[in-house]
Amino acid sequence: MRNSTRVRRTAVAATGALCLLALSACGAAETGKKDVGGSKTVNLTVPSWVGAEANVAVATHLLEKELDYKVKPQQMGEVLAWDALSKGDTDAILEDWGHPKQEKQYVADKKTVVKGGDLGVTGHIGWFVPKYFADKHPDVTEWKNLNKYADDFKTSESGGKGGLLEGSPDYVTNDDAIIKNLKLNYKTKYAGSEAAQITEIKQNYKAKKPFITYWWNPQWLNSQVKLVEVKLPKHTDGCDADKKTIKCGYPNTPLQKYFNADFAKDGGNAATFLKNFQWTTKDQNKVAQMIAGEKLSPDAAAAKWVKENPDVWKKWMPKKK
Repeated sequence: MRNSTRVRRTAVAATGALCLLALSACGAAETGKKDVGGSKTVNLTVPSWVGAEANVAVATHLLEKELDYKVKPQQMGEVLAWDALSKGDTDAILEDWGHPKQEKQYVADKKTVVKGGDLGVTGHIGWFVPKYFADKHPDVTEWKNLNKYADDFKTSESGGKGGLLEGSPDYVTNDDAIIKNLKLNYKTKYAGSEAAQITEIKQNYKAKKPFITYWWNPQWLNSQVKLVEVKLPKHTDGCDADKKTIKCGYPNTPLQKYFNADFAKDGGNAATFLKNFQWTTKDQNKVAQMIAGEKLSPDAAAAKWVKENPDVWKKWMPKKK
């Protein structure tokens, strides 16, 4: 597991709850089988951030409306999704931020999972401050100057230290280690979820308050709030290998798709379509903004995007024989 990714912890206590929520994630694999109505079924995992939800929404809409499949979205944590993918309990992960341990176990060794190609989107995680604060204090964008501004970023929960706003406590980040190893006078503070983190960012931004936050691209909110990245020590290969001594920032990560090996081989038009599925950060952010910002249902957001972008999605369709 690479700590530079937005990987979710999978505690034993949470696994049972996820099994209940994830439709068929903890049941028998349905790939290639017929349901009661006789339609073909495709199981897709849905991670807990809206950009990934946008991928699944558009893929689901097109698989059902254009290719006559039934899609069962399954909400589960990322590591659990890899396990389910290997077993055939789910067919595809459409946005993976890098899981070297699982890749070795399931792709290289067991060969139960295969690469599905690039999503077309590059992800990046970092620490960000609002542009209005960086404009007044340009040197805040260099990590060596962060202690100078710790008082500006204090919160009621940060114990006299600068408060680094995080999202879900299930996200695994390097931030506590970075703070310790770079001797920064900061403390991580978790909002509880991506949605809660967005709410806090928007509230602080509207009030022009100073804040610093763990944040990422692509993210639809970046079109509404102007954030500036703090330059952490440059990421190099292997700099995050030892979780106790990490002193580097996060890499740029081309986001990948992965398929169950049997689905990739026998999944027919669905597998071909998902392999061809590739869009831009702009496309993903547009659908994500409709879901999270405009409060459209995922299917309504997908339908709107599909209607407006036939030149993009028609290239994903399997060629007629």
